[in-house]
Amino acid sequence: MLGGTFDPVHLGHLRSAVELREFLELDRVHMIPACVPPLRGEPRVSPEQRLAILRLGIGDTPGLVADPRELHRDGPSFSADTLASLREEVGGQARLVMALGHDAFLRLADWHEPERLLTLAHLVVIDRPDFEAPLPAPLVALIAGREVADAEALMSRPAGGLLRLTLPSRMAISATEVRRRLAEGRSVRYLLPEAVERHLMQHGLYRY
Repeated sequence: MLGGTFDPVHLGHLRSAVELREFLELDRVHMIPACVPPLRGEPRVSPEQRLAILRLGIGDTPGLVADPRELHRDGPSFSADTLASLREEVGGQARLVMALGHDAFLRLADWHEPERLLTLAHLVVIDRPDFEAPLPAPLVALIAGREVADAEALMSRPAGGLLRLTLPSRMAISATEVRRRLAEGRSVRYLLPEAVERHLMQHGLYRY
């Protein structure tokens, strides 16, 4: 599971998903747009538009899935509920992973039912090339004794581990910067898949 607002999806998101799948030898990566993100402001475009853009971005990439399940639930898009629905689908013994960036990881102790996340899945923290900060004390307590050294150790059980991962590409692209450039009428070429850029331009999204 790789969740987020995907507001809009960019090449950093997509390349991370591909490299995550390869490194951990995952069957698939569910990219799940948040309908109502609990810890940030409302996204610039509707959940349905963001899902459509994500599907365009993924295209025919093997193993990547644009998963709409959070759009079908009322209320805030809590990751614990999303993982519970995935766990119900794959069964108790399947290895389930939730990947998140280092900036989101720093706020994990503030998430809804953070302890429950670790009963349902492993956590894989993707380092960002432009983001370093010390871990808050509540987060240190939450992850105590859970960190493993490599993918083999992580995948030895269905859930409960934590792996920090530096992906090869480490693309320093942010959706905030993409939105800013679009609003200013500046080029976003090579930051987005061509199909996504074309769609945004055709529909005038983020141009305000």
